[in-house]
Amino acid sequence: MSADRADRIAERLASRELDALLVTDLVNVRWLTGFTGSNGLALVGAGGYPFRLFITDFRYLTQSEEQLGDAWERQIASDILAHAADCLREAQRGRPLHVGYDDVHLSVKAHAALVERVGEDVELIPAGGLIEELRAVKDDEELERIRAAAKLADEALSEVLERGIVGRTERDVALELEIAMRRRGASGPSFPPIVASGAHAALPHAEPRDVTIPSGTLVTIDWGAQLDGYASDCTRTVATGEVGDEERAVYALVREAQQKALDAVRAGVAGRDVDAVAREIIKLAGHGEHFGHGLGHGVGAVVHEAPRLSQQSEDVLQAGNVVTVEPGVYVPGLVGVRIEDLVIVREDGPEVLTSLPKELVTVG
Repeated sequence: MSADRADRIAERLASRELDALLVTDLVNVRWLTGFTGSNGLALVGAGGYPFRLFITDFRYLTQSEEQLGDAWERQIASDILAHAADCLREAQRGRPLHVGYDDVHLSVKAHAALVERVGEDVELIPAGGLIEELRAVKDDEELERIRAAAKLADEALSEVLERGIVGRTERDVALELEIAMRRRGASGPSFPPIVASGAHAALPHAEPRDVTIPSGTLVTIDWGAQLDGYASDCTRTVATGEVGDEERAVYALVREAQQKALDAVRAGVAGRDVDAVAREIIKLAGHGEHFGHGLGHGVGAVVHEAPRLSQQSEDVLQAGNVVTVEPGVYVPGLVGVRIEDLVIVREDGPEVLTSLPKELVTVG
């Protein structure tokens, strides 16, 4: 697989008139090579520079051998960036070598050291986002891993809700949810879980408090699992007993907007157009000012990646994208409701990975 991904990168490099790409972000390194350690980088060449070079330090001598296929030449160095610079300088063949680097993740200090080390005949050219563009469309193995992460997360929340949440603190419920995911094999949560009850849920990214969850309120729970290198993301809002008419009306509105937006998800549709479906429904109901974030985002090796579903998005959905659809209404001092599904974009519509019900569920 990593050889195929390297070949795809080489094709992109050729179209950009780049001779090589220096990959330093560890998420991208893992996607490209399969390496899961904490220190490593990769060099991918194109055209007359067909090298596939992986560099790490002595700690990962055995691990890199086990995780990388034969397509990669492995080298060990104490200073991996300096070693990469030396390799680039040696590869230069009497003409300028054009090397793309990730200007999003490489620090100014590291870039300066790299420029000094490679010399005048190696030109470093910003190429941030090149791998992220490829990562946005998942292959079958990636989709299966995301399915598994979503399934694990769903099972963990079901277990927590079955035990009950009334009388427990938001923080305690969030902690139990994280433990439940880890017990099922997750390396951890894909982000710190959100558990917010009552008016606290009007904060879209509320942090769990040491405050007891009462009966007769709405509780918003946003969580996800990180499993085998891939993330999931989901939100459900539940009731802890009978709630008021306004809370129920807000819930019904968000559920309608979420379903209509889901129906609009398919390959070829602009992310901003899917966002507009949910936003218009919420706006017409008088809550436009209470929906202030984008409708969704891509999910993959990390929990926030391309493409984006928002008013400002320039992205067009492609088959194989994995995105969230998560409208919300947040009324300060009263209530917050968010409903979120994780879906695979298909040519004819979405494949919803989240299995939990979306009618208003009451829990003890």
